[in-house]
Amino acid sequence: MNAIRTVAVLGAGAMGCLFAARIAETGADVVVVDVHPARLAAIRKRGIALSDDFGSRTVAVRAALASELREAPDLIILFTKGMHSAAALASVAHLREGRPAALTLQNGLGNAELLAAAFGEGRVVMGTALIPADLTGPNAVSTHGFASICLGPMSTEGAGIAEHIGALLSQARFSVTPRADIIAAVWEKVAFNAALNAIAMICEVPNAGIDNAPGRRIASAVARETVAVAAADGISLDLDGILASVDAALREHRNHKASMLHDREAGRPSEIETINGAIARQGIRLGVPTPVCDTLSDLVRIIEASRHTG
Repeated sequence: MNAIRTVAVLGAGAMGCLFAARIAETGADVVVVDVHPARLAAIRKRGIALSDDFGSRTVAVRAALASELREAPDLIILFTKGMHSAAALASVAHLREGRPAALTLQNGLGNAELLAAAFGEGRVVMGTALIPADLTGPNAVSTHGFASICLGPMSTEGAGIAEHIGALLSQARFSVTPRADIIAAVWEKVAFNAALNAIAMICEVPNAGIDNAPGRRIASAVARETVAVAAADGISLDLDGILASVDAALREHRNHKASMLHDREAGRPSEIETINGAIARQGIRLGVPTPVCDTLSDLVRIIEASRHTG
């Protein structure tokens, strides 16, 4: 694969807009793809207003519906929420023959597998992103502080593609760390999110509200269940590191609201099925009990179902 010159970002949320703008600043031709015409119109007319540690500026980025894309880009970045991944990929099925590379840095499990089914495992790069980003308008995004990415190919066949993507993201001023054990890194991020997100959503509290004996007991139990499920699948996770990340989040980011809590407040569906729900399903497949993940998942499902029955 040669250097990446054209990029399509699927999803015009905070992370999608951030990556689109930063990558466009490298000189790459970037298009944001979304299903919301008003947001696309705002980006077409005014670009993406980006505020980060390098200052505030407006970056010109193309915007389009998936059906408007005619040629496959060098790289497709999937940045929808997990429950929308399959639909987003179906919308760009007509680009498969162009054999684009594909990247997911999404939360949860299963996104890389969807990309592999669409474009081939050897074209897929996966990873994790620890980047705080918030939409501040239909075409505006703000991020400050750390912007770290772990990255690796889904299979050894994709090692060269992963290097090119890592180089592009480094040029876009992200801190990129290649990891040979990228699947473990993704699972560790899932464990962290599973430990905190569902509790925050159910109890409607920021991190500070989980920083107590009951909250820490539940979070720790979720982390241990996740490690056990991964181990049964041959994936070794760093339990101490996961628990240390949970502890740091509770101590140092006390006012932070988990994404699932934001979803509840906005009346949006959450990513429970790709986080706690996915861990529970893998537990069933592998014969590993996950009673805490089961219960948290069901409580979130009850809350979400009540929107339609209440």
